[in-house]
Amino acid sequence: MTDKPINVLVLCTGNSARSVLAECLINDLGGGTWRAFSAGSKPTGKVNPLSIEVLREKGHATEGLRSKSWDEFAAPDAPRMDLVITVCDNAAGEICPIWPGVPAKVHIGFPDPAAAEGSHDERLAVFREVYAMIEAKIRKLIEVGPDRAAEV
Repeated sequence: MTDKPINVLVLCTGNSARSVLAECLINDLGGGTWRAFSAGSKPTGKVNPLSIEVLREKGHATEGLRSKSWDEFAAPDAPRMDLVITVCDNAAGEICPIWPGVPAKVHIGFPDPAAAEGSHDERLAVFREVYAMIEAKIRKLIEVGPDRAAEV
């Protein structure tokens, strides 16, 4: 058994909601044996404030979270990924960079909470629902391991 964590890159188009939620969940639920990063093909440049609100209410640290390009993780000096997960259909259909280490890839899609309309409370409720969906899948992923990620 190795002490090296399982590195996971979670991708979405904007890297402002779903991928950030998944990043935090993997890092917190993975107990130090999983290490997650998130990025986007066309990052918005900022994490959605409702993502931050939900993460804080669920007890996750939010310091240092940022919306960033997936190009950062295709660079030769980037962490080597064991698994790349797309969480939105747009990112799943895009031509991704070649990731160092040639990690396994899986698509686990979720609705986009950033597209929710209505009052603050109505939109926050959608973020909470999507967070719960992502949490259930991440718990299952951690249970089965990266080699069986497609089963999630």
